Amino acid sequence: MSEQKSKQGTLVPELRFPEFREAGEWQEKELAKFLTESRIEGSAGDIAKKITVKLWGKGVFAKRESIKGSENTKYYKRRAGQFIYSKLDFLNQAFGIVPEDLDGFESTVDLPCFDIGEELDPVFLLEYVKREDFYKKNGEIADGGRKARRIQTEVFLSFPIVLPIHKAEQKKIADCLSSLDDLIIAETQKLDAIKTHKKGLLQQLFPREGETIPRLRFPEFRDEGEWEERELGPLTTKVGSGITPLGGDKNYKKEGRPFVRSQNVGWGELVLSDIAFIDEETHASFDSTEINELDVLLNITGASIGRSAVADSRIAGGNVNQHVCIIRVGGDELSPLLLNQFLISERGQKQIDSFQAGGNRQGLNFAQIRAFSIPLPRAIDEQNRIATCLSSLDALVAAQSQKIDALNTYRKGLMQQLFPLLDEVQV
Repeated sequence: MSEQKSKQGTLVPELRFPEFREAGEWQEKELAKFLTESRIEGSAGDIAKKITVKLWGKGVFAKRESIKGSENTKYYKRRAGQFIYSKLDFLNQAFGIVPEDLDGFESTVDLPCFDIGEELDPVFLLEYVKREDFYKKNGEIADGGRKARRIQTEVFLSFPIVLPIHKAEQKKIADCLSSLDDLIIAETQKLDAIKTHKKGLLQQLFPREGETIPRLRFPEFRDEGEWEERELGPLTTKVGSGITPLGGDKNYKKEGRPFVRSQNVGWGELVLSDIAFIDEETHASFDSTEINELDVLLNITGASIGRSAVADSRIAGGNVNQHVCIIRVGGDELSPLLLNQFLISERGQKQIDSFQAGGNRQGLNFAQIRAFSIPLPRAIDEQNRIATCLSSLDALVAAQSQKIDALNTYRKGLMQQLFPLLDEVQV
């Protein structure tokens, strides 16, 4: 369980800050040298203010309970700045540092806490244990690969940690990663703000139930009169879905005709990172499910029911499976872009829910889809104006999401270089 050494036989990361390049190799020590388990007796389980550790390094939070715990369960007080982990979910990256606002909250021995010695930076420690080549390798060796077993405290403390001699280097690494996390958080908040803005616009650009004029209207259309409730069926030339090729995944190809499945239809956008393909022979047998550009694709079964997107040139000429419905608009009375925005709006989703027995979202049939009621302005130009406005926000959401993905990818690569690598993880 030693760290992978460089060609010179030293424990050094691939990337090092200039002021520490001559600081020598890192040292391997047991966690027990730096961590001391805290066992400050707390309350009984029925009155304790409890904390929990979220999976995948998502942090420490107050536990929300609808039912009080057992008064016979022993809890221990935890302090801000302590390191905490879940014995049962060690392999699910359940690690954290207790934040200031949860000082004095409590957990059982299954969520042990540790005071951190002066020689070890807390953020450096957290980043170190969150790395896959630490928790996965050590965890699987310790529990024999059986994920239901707990990583006991004494076993955890026996795990090695490799760290710089100087705490200043630890802190430099921790500060670097923390600043990147702050940037990711800021960009994520910006993404959430765009989504919230769009949601608000959707509610204002379409009339509310029982109303015939939206709360917000573009100036050039304010004198165009009331909107009209229309049934979707007469406005379409096609409502239908496809089938899965006999043999399922075995018939998917690396190239050919795009084959759209429910996971390829997002909330107003196409998600094509894992698009499948079928050959020409299979496509020919599914000719009635061929996608045209500007078809609206609606998920009609499963957990993703209600998600919709507009087909573009990337998938035109392809096919859909039985979980995706093609809605093809005819004439110039309905903009497919506006239809897509309506389907993912609060009113559209409420209507989809209304067709499900008890709201359990088990599936939509074609008759129900044709019976959808959609409010429409009389002028197709107004429809297009609304659709363009909302689609531009969708483009901002997509661009912001890509920016966040790029930052996360950069962070992952940086992590691999800032820490020496463990021997190859055994999966």
